[in-house]
Amino acid sequence: QVQLVESGGGLVQAGGSLRLSCAASGRTFDSYIMGWFRHAPGKEREFVAAISRSAGSTYYANSVKGRFTISRDNAKNTVYLQMNSLKPEDTAVYYCAASPQRWIGTLPINYNYWGQGTQVTVSS
Repeated sequence: QVQLVESGGGLVQAGGSLRLSCAASGRTFDSYIMGWFRHAPGKEREFVAAISRSAGSTYYANSVKGRFTISRDNAKNTVYLQMNSLKPEDTAVYYCAASPQRWIGTLPINYNYWGQGTQVTVSS
């Protein structure tokens, strides 16, 4: 089992940047695919990005491609989401999640463990 704790959210103006971090407990962090999702009011939880165990593969939602970068440091049991050129429509609670599957999934059901979320608000 793994426990996840996100940090780094906040209020930023459109065009600004934020870096989210997700710290994982346990000694098997590198056995999980890690993903980021977001949930805005009135919308379903949405896939944002994911990264393979070795960081050799990444996958992004079209809405964030070219603006967001996911990375991980297995020595620090941490996954990051660098968010640049933020837009008001990026406003949401952002969650990190861990998946034991062998391939990168984009659905919440693909992920077994979730953090508590961190709020990102982008003002226009």
